[in-house]
Amino acid sequence: MFLEKIFYNNPVKLWLIAVSIFFVGYVVLISARKIVYKKIQRFASTTKTDIDDLVAELIKKIHALVILIIALYTGMRVLEVSDKITRISDIIFIIAMLFQAALWGSGIISFFINRYRKHKIDEDAAGVTTFTALGFILKLILWTVLVLVALDNMGVNITALVAGLGVGGVAVALAVQNILSDLFASLSIVLDKPFVMGDFIIIDNYLGTIEHIGLKTTRIRSLSGEQLIFSNSDLLSSRIRNYKRMQERRVVFGVGVIYQTPKDKLEIIPGMIKEIIESKEQTRFDRAHFKEFGNFSLNFEIVYWIHTPDYNIYMDIQQAINLEIFQKFQENKIEFAYPTQKLFLTPEDWPQAAKTI
Repeated sequence: MFLEKIFYNNPVKLWLIAVSIFFVGYVVLISARKIVYKKIQRFASTTKTDIDDLVAELIKKIHALVILIIALYTGMRVLEVSDKITRISDIIFIIAMLFQAALWGSGIISFFINRYRKHKIDEDAAGVTTFTALGFILKLILWTVLVLVALDNMGVNITALVAGLGVGGVAVALAVQNILSDLFASLSIVLDKPFVMGDFIIIDNYLGTIEHIGLKTTRIRSLSGEQLIFSNSDLLSSRIRNYKRMQERRVVFGVGVIYQTPKDKLEIIPGMIKEIIESKEQTRFDRAHFKEFGNFSLNFEIVYWIHTPDYNIYMDIQQAINLEIFQKFQENKIEFAYPTQKLFLTPEDWPQAAKTI
């Protein structure tokens, strides 16, 4: 009979069984992954806990290639094959399992990092930055260990490999010194914390909020919406202004009045502005002085402090001060200056001092 014919040391009947196990197993596992993921995801949307979200994410991370290898390995178990092929199939199966374990491990680490970031970014941005870097180190260790285990199962001498990597590491370090420079800069940022995620910083002419601190680059979301990307080494070599850590905001602004303003009204302007500023909450008046004779105005300089770094609060307070200054000037008939020039066209219009020259 045809089914009893021997093909590569196995009857055709066993080959058909093996192929059937492979196809059925693959289809069943792929379908099961999809169905279970949807059910758990639907259930997770009705609960407050996020553990079921993690379970759904781990099921989603079951790689199709791993399922294919499992189905193929299961189908081959019914066949009689040589020891060499059995050894190779065992190694491939173990590597697939280690690969899947690495995917699950990375998923678990990412899940807890994202959860910590979500709950702590506002109150402990420095901790979030450190935790993110720690997460990367854990992933690196996980993948390194699993790769070494896989190589060991393939018969590679791990001790000799590690020793060889130590010698070759010097050459590699010279080749990738820019990358290593950014890597060490990243570690410096994590340990020294000149800024953390969520901080608003200014570097040269660029400004924005820290969005991500990676191994090679730091990403900043600018006020206009685009993402700015800096290499970590370049970032640390720049002068950085961190506005998130500002405790108070110092405000300096000026007011100019016309030259025709009487002396008695010039004298009351500093006190008037002081009274306006001190009437506002979260402010501390510093000084107000008649600063200089300008080209077309008599200029006053005013300095005060706001007890919060929040820019919106600062603008609200400054707006209220400006409106009240405008009102007080109107009440006291004090005119604001604006750019003007006066031309003397005939000798009769010249000032008396000019006529005597």
